[in-house]
Amino acid sequence: MNTNSIQEIMKVIHEFFPEHASIAISNTREYVYYQPSKKIDLKIQPGDPIKEGTATYKALLYGHKVNEFIDSNIFGVSYYGMSIPIIEEGETKGAVTAILPQQPSPFLSQYMTIKTDENWYPVKHNQVLFLETQLRKTFVKTETREGYHRLNLSELELFLSSESFIRCHRSYIVNIAFIKEIQPDSHSTFLLEMNDGTRIPVSQRYASYFRRSLGF
Repeated sequence: MNTNSIQEIMKVIHEFFPEHASIAISNTREYVYYQPSKKIDLKIQPGDPIKEGTATYKALLYGHKVNEFIDSNIFGVSYYGMSIPIIEEGETKGAVTAILPQQPSPFLSQYMTIKTDENWYPVKHNQVLFLETQLRKTFVKTETREGYHRLNLSELELFLSSESFIRCHRSYIVNIAFIKEIQPDSHSTFLLEMNDGTRIPVSQRYASYFRRSLGF
């Protein structure tokens, strides 16, 4: 991972992670960048090897995002890690990890609150068919209603289970349980037909990861 790649990541990093988080960027072997916060500092230095058991290690190993409490026996400080692998053309190149002093609200990993007209409605994640970026807002379609969430797609992705939800396009995250059919398509790599009839593209950027994750 070169300097330009790191600079591009840092341009948008604070749109995705809380401002009080420490940020670590790694390749597949070692950390290449570290920015501590006032709330928590693991004393990571560029060039430090990635330790087994850390959030970064697990994201690289599993190839998907990891949200997990990490015990103090690794860095001497316990922390809550939110790590996302950097995947290019289907190959894991590194990871970006947010380091927090404590876990965000546990309800965020089970519910999201959407706004419809002037009212707000908490909905369970397992009721969500898909999420879509629309004019800088996140549109959420559920089994019974639809509305908008205040967080952007990348922020919400941190709290969605990687066992149920998958990013298939820069503008879409889908719930695998509601995919009715996967079709080849000439304009994108695949088209997903959802149970409600919505057709969602799988872009070339996410195609390899999508195929590998679903095993086809």
